[in-house]
Amino acid sequence: MLNSQLRAVRKAVFLRPGIALLVACAAGSLLAPAPAIGREHQRAQTAAAYLTGSWSGAITVPGMKLEIQLEFASPTEGTISIPVQKLRNIPLEKISVDAATPAHAVFKIKETAGIGGDPTFTGAFSEDGLTLSGDFSQGGGKFPFEVRKAQPASGESVDVLEGFDAFIDQARQAWDVPGVAVAVIKGDKVVFARGFGYRDVDKKLPVSENTLFAIGSATKAFTTFVMGQLADEGKLDFDKPVISYIPEFRLYDRSATERMTPRDLVTHRSGLPRHDLLWYGNTSSTREDLMHKLAYLPNNKDLREAWQYNNLMFLTAGVLEERLTGKSWEENIRARILLPLGMNRTTFSVVDSQKDADFSLGYRKDEDTDKVERIDFRDIATMGPAGSINSSVSETANWVRLHLSDGTFAGKRLIQESTLQDLHAPHMSMGDGSPESPEVVPVGYGMGWFVDVYRGHRRIHHGGNIDGFSALVAFFPQDDVGFVVLTNMNGSALPGMIVRHGADRMLKLPREDWSQKALEKRKLAEKQGKKAKENLGETRKSGTHPSHPLAEYAGDYEHPGYGVISVTVDNSSSSDPALAFAYNGIRTPLEHWHYDVFSGKKNEKDQTFESFKLLFETGLDGEIDALRAPMEPAEEPFVFKRKGDSELFDKAFLSKLAGDYVVSDTQPCTISLSGDTLTASLPGQPTYQLVPGRHRTFRLKELEGFSIQFVLENDAVQELRFVQPNGVFKAKPAKK
Repeated sequence: MLNSQLRAVRKAVFLRPGIALLVACAAGSLLAPAPAIGREHQRAQTAAAYLTGSWSGAITVPGMKLEIQLEFASPTEGTISIPVQKLRNIPLEKISVDAATPAHAVFKIKETAGIGGDPTFTGAFSEDGLTLSGDFSQGGGKFPFEVRKAQPASGESVDVLEGFDAFIDQARQAWDVPGVAVAVIKGDKVVFARGFGYRDVDKKLPVSENTLFAIGSATKAFTTFVMGQLADEGKLDFDKPVISYIPEFRLYDRSATERMTPRDLVTHRSGLPRHDLLWYGNTSSTREDLMHKLAYLPNNKDLREAWQYNNLMFLTAGVLEERLTGKSWEENIRARILLPLGMNRTTFSVVDSQKDADFSLGYRKDEDTDKVERIDFRDIATMGPAGSINSSVSETANWVRLHLSDGTFAGKRLIQESTLQDLHAPHMSMGDGSPESPEVVPVGYGMGWFVDVYRGHRRIHHGGNIDGFSALVAFFPQDDVGFVVLTNMNGSALPGMIVRHGADRMLKLPREDWSQKALEKRKLAEKQGKKAKENLGETRKSGTHPSHPLAEYAGDYEHPGYGVISVTVDNSSSSDPALAFAYNGIRTPLEHWHYDVFSGKKNEKDQTFESFKLLFETGLDGEIDALRAPMEPAEEPFVFKRKGDSELFDKAFLSKLAGDYVVSDTQPCTISLSGDTLTASLPGQPTYQLVPGRHRTFRLKELEGFSIQFVLENDAVQELRFVQPNGVFKAKPAKK
């Protein structure tokens, strides 16, 4: 609620009432060094240069300081945000910088923003160019303001980073990345933090060190950190079976179920491949729902036999933490990590990040047109423990500082040093494959971290990729150096290139043009990829046709683990009807490929299932009764059984089918309704459960190839047909 003091000045200032306070730039969130402003002719150049960047501070109104944030993409282009008033990215206009002594600047809130009173800032730069202070005027009122620009500390780190910003922006453009933010940490200090490019291309909103990006799988280390804290508290043993903590935990392999430990969950050695399509796009299932699906997902390796990346195991680790604490995964991460580190703007979903004044949109590069285009946010909050955190480089830098300080932050220990070392230690070999380059030697995977050696220096890191965003958090523990790189481009290699270049500088290594080398490889890979896509048609059998009319393929198909694939006939086109399918809310048009195989067409909104193949199968009765879908590349296609017609699940309709019947005028048969399930009983035989099919036909669950079809007329059963391999036996309702 608005306090009385702010009400008193409400008419004098343009701000609206609010309750939130602006979080100032984090301590140590720094930009490139500023030379002193000396002679008159230098001021004209440096004052304009210093205006570009991020500024934070406040307007002093009676009874309070109203915190503000300014972002200048250039000396003539900028925005203002006032979080307490929920004003975000309001454009500035009539921006000017004067070279007089002292140098000063004037800018106004853009008139089209609908804020009256000609709100204007008039201020002078301090001698070092890092502070801008003066008066804010509106509607006849005048109030002092002061903003401070984040600026790097002096010292050796600054010297080796000279020109780093130019490299970043050049590489950003070369890699077609709209925006990137970078932080460099040395010891317990952030020596560089800056944004480049745009977080919103259309609106020309600049990236700052405070811009929120999705960090994807870099989230995993947060999950394992809480596990380490619980181990310190005696609540968790990394090497005790998971079923000791979650009794209903089940895997496809019974032996693996009994042996799986929390350490196995977070080192990618479960024996299961990724199975990512189970959760991707799935917003209706809970974490426990998804965990229970593991019992239906086959493993292709034995437990601890091979390293196979698996997000669902990290989801299970999050469920484990929830069971041990009685709190949600989000509550644990917030209380145990984010609040102690001052990561107050960090969120757990893209829905929440969009409520912030400074967040980035996501982008991708269309592989067919090579154009950079905006991509919709992907809500993966359910998979939070595996990858849903959104943060800025200024806040994530504190996370790196914690790891470089052996588990302490601001004088407070958050985890035991030995436990942190256990998280950082390699627990699983990632195979004997050749390293990507001689400069990088893989060591293994820790708990939520990759461990390798970069040009002779031990490196711990984890990247993150989710729709529209690519991230990398990395540090060199023995060198006391760390990096955070966040971008708004889908599947980009830029974070890795920036970390390599930055490491060469900070570790004083001979510099290599990593970016250019990787760009050459990307160019070749893109060329090969396009050619391979063109060659895909060569695998198609020409001159074939579907075996059924399209309408016969429509229906719901179900797998106990993966759930339901819904196939429909799309009649919206003026051309011939076509099939489409939907899975986890992602709808994809289909084209006939050959025989009873259909292929996913390009969907401009979501390209997940482009070229994805569905094989429809016909049963002995001539009906399409299943489809096969390659849900996991490391496994054979999964069989989805066709679900019965909806009326066969309607209890009111099923009650009409129940009753006594006579087969061939002599043998009695009773159809009974128990709950919402029909059963069939014949003398001298067990009771058979009827499984709904199509056209009022039920399959006998206990007998493969046997079914019962009900023939109705005027809403009453006229005949039963027992379809068996050796014939069709007919039954009539028993006379009453």
